[in-house]
Amino acid sequence: MPVQELGPKAALVVLDVQQGILGLPLQPHPAAQVVDNSARLAHAFRAAGLPVVLVNVAHGPDGGAALQPRADVPHNPPALHPEFSELAPELAAHPDDLLITKRQWGAFTGTELDIQMRRRGIDELVLTGVATNLAVESTARFAYEHGYHVIVAEDATSTFSAEHQEFATKKILPMIARVDTTDAVLTALKSGPR
Repeated sequence: MPVQELGPKAALVVLDVQQGILGLPLQPHPAAQVVDNSARLAHAFRAAGLPVVLVNVAHGPDGGAALQPRADVPHNPPALHPEFSELAPELAAHPDDLLITKRQWGAFTGTELDIQMRRRGIDELVLTGVATNLAVESTARFAYEHGYHVIVAEDATSTFSAEHQEFATKKILPMIARVDTTDAVLTALKSGPR
């Protein structure tokens, strides 16, 4: 269902738009587009007095916080370097933004995201970031299970193959969220609360 309105208790959650991930080959949307659209949304949410949550992923200086499940596809933590978890400067983090560091794909487990949202009365989350079928989808699933309404700005997300993006945004996310464009979310934001 297209996003035509945004509730008065919405927040923007930007996932893993950080130095160590943006340099990876992203598809179908290039990293610059994800950064630009996420930054546009962040600016608009701040201007509307709505919370902006900037989420990064970090595994600790020794990589010890990275999950190491027994899985068919090994989960090797990315190469550790000091800038890995630094947010893209284009996001222009504001002192009022909420900063959340996670240790896995999703932004709920082991973080303050849920309590920070509930204390502010937030019931709707707009998600952007990388990777669509990992961090974004995982966070959307948990948000759905926690009772939040979810919107995904598709052109402010990307992943590692066009097929993964399409499957996430056409098959999975529409069952638990509304999927639309950055411009549609911005228009809904400007039109005011329902």
